[in-house]
Amino acid sequence: MKESEANPLQLKSVNHISLICTSLEKSINFYQNLLGFFPIRRPGSFDFHGAWLFGYGIGIHLLQAEDPENVTRKTKINPKDNHISFQCEKMEAVENKLEEMEIEYVRATVEESGIKVEQLFFHDPDGFMIEICNCDSLPVIPLPTLNLHMLQHMQQILNQ
Repeated sequence: MKESEANPLQLKSVNHISLICTSLEKSINFYQNLLGFFPIRRPGSFDFHGAWLFGYGIGIHLLQAEDPENVTRKTKINPKDNHISFQCEKMEAVENKLEEMEIEYVRATVEESGIKVEQLFFHDPDGFMIEICNCDSLPVIPLPTLNLHMLQHMQQILNQ
């Protein structure tokens, strides 16, 4: 398979995620002091309040909610919900920091072929879920790519 077929849009990496927040101050504190992101300059031409942070090769763009009182916030920590995941070196250090900052979290473990992956799930100040894991111990094993034509052909065979 040619590289242009595997990456038709010529994507290079994740640039940033953008999150609506009810308090820029609380969110900046969370992402900076817990997760280690640092503030960076954002374009002065923006006509809305926000902050940009950067770390680990990606940006976090915090956007001040126009109506903070009416922002829906998730409270139940559900590992199967939308989240961003970060790999870490020492899960115990993360767990200790979460406890020190009195941040509620859920612990999970995934086991595959004798490899154990530890996960910690918790919310940012506005209910967006964060996962910290040692996921890099799981091997990345590409699956064969099936295109639409192949799937339709397989469906025709199965329907006979």
